[in-house]
Amino acid sequence: MSAPRRHHQLSRPPYVDPNTNIIYDTDNPEFQGYLTKQSMWLKDWRRRYFFLKGSKLFFGKNEYGGPHGMIDLAHCTTVKSADLKSKKRNSFEISTPEMTFLLYADTEQEKDDWIGRVGKAIVRCSSTYYNNKNNNNNNNNTGPYQQQQQQRQQQQQNPYYGMMTQQQLMQQQEEDSDDDDIYYEDPNNPNPYFND
Repeated sequence: MSAPRRHHQLSRPPYVDPNTNIIYDTDNPEFQGYLTKQSMWLKDWRRRYFFLKGSKLFFGKNEYGGPHGMIDLAHCTTVKSADLKSKKRNSFEISTPEMTFLLYADTEQEKDDWIGRVGKAIVRCSSTYYNNKNNNNNNNNTGPYQQQQQQRQQQQQNPYYGMMTQQQLMQQQEEDSDDDDIYYEDPNNPNPYFND
């Protein structure tokens, strides 16, 4: 009789925010899996590995590599189904006041799971959630929402916040031009509305 096998989890590299240089730990996510995301620049669809940790949704090319992007769910207002908008089955959108991210899952169940998890993360970041929690606990601690409000005020005072450097722009364009992971529409598909 052999001893039970132990799985050694590989450590994933952290994510470094290119705008703030803040380093985010990406190990031990709450939820993870593959989704296909519409690229910001070329609007083509790319399969990426997503992992949710707290109020951050990170994504990278695979589950082992470091993430090359992050969606801060504290800035998000909604997550909802988007099959008609994206013309893709099992799709959903995550919206901020400035932009909308379009994604789709492999199955309807995975889509529902992601919408539920992302939705809960957005609610946890909301002022209503923290105000109710603090009122129930009679706790006067500053929550993540208040901390993020302070960070936003500091960012608004910096005229260069949110601007990409030339090097970052070139790196983004290089990633967008990476043809090995682009999903093209099949011109022979009699029903191009859905990705079957």
